[in-house]
Amino acid sequence: MRKPPAIVDLHADAFLEDWEDYSADELMLESIDFLRSNLDAAIYWEMNEIKFIHGKGKGTLKKMIFKELQDYKESGSIDRYYTSYQNEDVVVVVIGI
Repeated sequence: MRKPPAIVDLHADAFLEDWEDYSADELMLESIDFLRSNLDAAIYWEMNEIKFIHGKGKGTLKKMIFKELQDYKESGSIDRYYTSYQNEDVVVVVIGI
């Protein structure tokens, strides 16, 4: 498993070459899968924290991300998460205490 970067962009055009071929719903699911794979890798590599850029828009992706992170928190996989103080388009995930 490859160590993820400290900041991960969840915009589809940042990680999918053919993103134009996807529907909006498919892009959301791809972004959540990308979040999971990077977060799982960050947990594996025992990183202190990882940041995810979700952007502005209508807030649909942000809601899905926060729901996913709540599941990780409830399972004990992460300590906490919060909107970045410097940029509200970024969520900071604290993995260890």
